[in-house]
Amino acid sequence: MVEGSMTQGAGQGPAMRTETLRDFRVPVTEPVPYGVPGALPEEAPVYGEYPAYYGEGAPVPPHPPVPPQPSVPPQPPMGQDPAAGGPAPADGDDLDEGYTPTHRDLPIIGRGGPGDTVQVQYVPQETPAAGPGPLYVVGDVHGYLDELVHELQAQGLIDADRRWSAGNARLWFLGDFTDRGPDGIGVIDLVMRLSAEAAAAGGYCKALMGNHELLLIGAKRFGDTPVASGAGTATFQAAWLLNGGQRTDMERLEDVHLQWMQRLDAAVLEDGHLLLHSDTTAYLDYGDSIEDVNDTIHELLNRNDADITWDLFRKFTKRFAFRDEETGPQAVRELLDTYGGGRVVHGHSPIPYLLGEVGTEDGDESRGPEAVNGPHVYAEGLAIAMDGGVTMAGKLLVVQLPLND
Repeated sequence: MVEGSMTQGAGQGPAMRTETLRDFRVPVTEPVPYGVPGALPEEAPVYGEYPAYYGEGAPVPPHPPVPPQPSVPPQPPMGQDPAAGGPAPADGDDLDEGYTPTHRDLPIIGRGGPGDTVQVQYVPQETPAAGPGPLYVVGDVHGYLDELVHELQAQGLIDADRRWSAGNARLWFLGDFTDRGPDGIGVIDLVMRLSAEAAAAGGYCKALMGNHELLLIGAKRFGDTPVASGAGTATFQAAWLLNGGQRTDMERLEDVHLQWMQRLDAAVLEDGHLLLHSDTTAYLDYGDSIEDVNDTIHELLNRNDADITWDLFRKFTKRFAFRDEETGPQAVRELLDTYGGGRVVHGHSPIPYLLGEVGTEDGDESRGPEAVNGPHVYAEGLAIAMDGGVTMAGKLLVVQLPLND
C-alpha cells in the first residue's frame, strides 16, 4: 500500500555521597482543513501533495574526635602581636605550609552565650529507587498546554505547581509540540524544564522529533525561500501557516528552542517499544539502526539547507503505513526487524482517522460511535497509535506502557 501523505498534525540518578563535617556551612538567609466531512481521503494535495491540516528527628552526626594537642607556651591575648604587642596577623596569614584546620578552627554555626552547644541538623538524602521507573508516553500536543498539564497531573507526573513529581519515572513525548493550539512555545518550555527536574530526581523526560518540529525549524530558518516540492515550488512559511502555524509562537521562538528541537532524536527503543513520531516506513531511508537514523537526520539538519530540510519534512509527513489490514502488519514488522522491539508506538495520525471517523476542529464531538478515550492498538497488535486528536475535539493521551490489552 502506498502511504498517505496528509499533513495533519503532524534525551542517571545523581551520585550519592556521605556528608562530612566540612560540608556543613553557615546558613545564609536570602530574600525571599483537518476536519473534512465525509469519507477519509487517501490523497489530498497541498502544493500538489499535502493537505492542511512541545527532618526533624534525624540523628546528629557526632563530632570527629579531636587529637591531643602538643603542649605550647602561653599565647598573648587575641589581637596582640606576640613580640611587639601590636595587632596579630589576620586569620589565615603567615600559616605554616601544610597547615590542617582542627576542630576548633571550624566556623561557628550558632552561639548564644557561655555554655551553649552548637548542633547541626543532618538531613538525609532521598535515595532513588533501584532500576528504571515506569515508562509513559505522550501523544501529539499541538500547543494545547492546559490539556497537557491536566493529563500529566492526572497520571501523577507533575504536581499542582507543574513541577516533576514522579521520581525515577521515564516520560517520552512523541513529537509535534506546536501549531494549531494556542501555546506551542509554552509546551516546549514546560517539557524542557521537566527534563531537568526529572533528571535531578533520578528519572527522565525526553522527546522525539515530529514533522511539525521540522516545519517550525524550516519556517524560522528559511521563511519564504522557495523549495522544490513534488508539485513545483513551495515555501516553509506558507506550509507552516497552512498547517496551523501560530504567529504568537513564532514571535516567542528563541534560539534555545530551535537548538533543542534540532537535537531531538527521531527514534528510540524503550522496554521493547519502538517509539516513533510518524506511522511511516520512511525511517528506513536513513539507516539500518536507530543510532544511524538519528545521526543521519541530525547531520542533514546541520547542513542548514532548505531543500534537504523540506525533504525531511515531506518524508515524515507521510502516514497510514500500518493501517491496511493486509500490508500494515508487514510494514510494522519491517521496522521492528530492522530496529528491534516488539511493538511500534507512534503519534502523527489521529486515531479518528485511523478508525475511519472524521471530526472537525470547531468543537464538534460527533465523530462517530467510538469516542477516543485511549490508545488505538492495530496492525495485528503490533502498532499503538497515540495521537488522540486533541486538535479535533479528541483527547490528549498520556499513557503508561506496556498496555494491558
